[in-house]
Amino acid sequence: MYDSRKRKGVIFRLIIFAVLIVIFSAGSVYAKQISVLLLDLQGGISPAQVYLLEEGLAKADDDDHDLLLISLDTPGGSVSAMREMVKIIMNSNIPVCVWVGPEGAHAASAGTFITGAAQVAAMAPGTSIGAASPVTSSGEDLSKTMNKKVTGDMVSLIKGIARKRNRNINWYIKSVTDGASVEAQDAVALNIVDFLAVSVEDFLEQLGARGVLIEGTKVKFSKNEVTSTNFDPGLSYGVLSWLLDPQVAYFLLLGGMLGLFFEFSHPGVVLPGVIGAFCLVTGLYAMSVLPTNAAGLLLILLGLILFVLEIFITSYGMLSLGAVISLFVGSLVLFREGAPGIPIATIFGTVLTFSVFIVIIIYLVTRAQISKSGVGIETMAGLEGQVLEVKGERMKVRVRGEIWNAQTEDKTIFTPGTMISVVEARGLTLIIVKKN
Repeated sequence: MYDSRKRKGVIFRLIIFAVLIVIFSAGSVYAKQISVLLLDLQGGISPAQVYLLEEGLAKADDDDHDLLLISLDTPGGSVSAMREMVKIIMNSNIPVCVWVGPEGAHAASAGTFITGAAQVAAMAPGTSIGAASPVTSSGEDLSKTMNKKVTGDMVSLIKGIARKRNRNINWYIKSVTDGASVEAQDAVALNIVDFLAVSVEDFLEQLGARGVLIEGTKVKFSKNEVTSTNFDPGLSYGVLSWLLDPQVAYFLLLGGMLGLFFEFSHPGVVLPGVIGAFCLVTGLYAMSVLPTNAAGLLLILLGLILFVLEIFITSYGMLSLGAVISLFVGSLVLFREGAPGIPIATIFGTVLTFSVFIVIIIYLVTRAQISKSGVGIETMAGLEGQVLEVKGERMKVRVRGEIWNAQTEDKTIFTPGTMISVVEARGLTLIIVKKN
């Protein structure tokens, strides 16, 4: 009887032991080999960084990497780009982890949201996170009404992120409402991130000991079971990142306008027009991707039109003044509030330089035309030419190899190709008659 009870006790303990093994095995699996794709994300957050993240995850999926590790160092950036990155990270089938490093790096503003969205987040000593309050493109506070709307929207987003990742909801909310910011050690103590890691290798070693969810199963691994590969985004990302910098896009836009203006005022030069067209097209492409205000873009284009009209209409500088004002105001409102934009000092200097160049070109063109027309009726009268095109009551004619504005005394319009004779030069306009 005693032996029977003893055997039953042994069997019972064996069953309990087996059940515990099954439970622990179900909760955590030790991997034989873990493949990690390393992605370096530095600088402002823009659509280029969204592209980088998408390409990184696509590469991780194609090459069967088990997780993506982002090394993050950013001052923040576009709210729309940040939202897109958060959505990608939180809906990724491949675990996305974030390490804020190396020392001296920070995850500010938009970087706070990206770090919070990671399945596992860590920071290097000497780094910081926070200051996620929304501001204008120039770094100034939003207007009262806009600030209330944007802050409420950002709070709801970061609250949802922190709750999903089981992190300190109150602190993440304060990072938006109060601009709270902390260094790495405090971030760990406050449950803002998961742990400290001095390097990528240290991050992976600690991550392996803690475990990470891969396809719904918590997987643990040792540092010897990890293979890591650096993601190379290639030339396309470098070009896109450069092009989608708001200041670069702005300079391309104005540079393109300057080149086209030079071509309009000096027909036949060709090179400035080609370069200007290229810059304008690439600048407009960047504007179509960046959070741009249509009103700002239209005001800048209006400025160019007013400068062109200054060549043909005597306004005593009023058109040029209107063009400068239009350029300046358009530049100020070119990007929407909350988006990365252009500092006011840069706008002022660029508009001033651009306007000076344009005014110099207008002055030289006008002076050349006046000097031509000022030689008097003795040299202009009797010259012959040909009508090139007709615009309303005015015609463009070629006389002595030069292109002039022309009209008749009785407002008669000649068809293109008609041979004409010059009767008189009045300012910048030739008075013509049909050649007999």
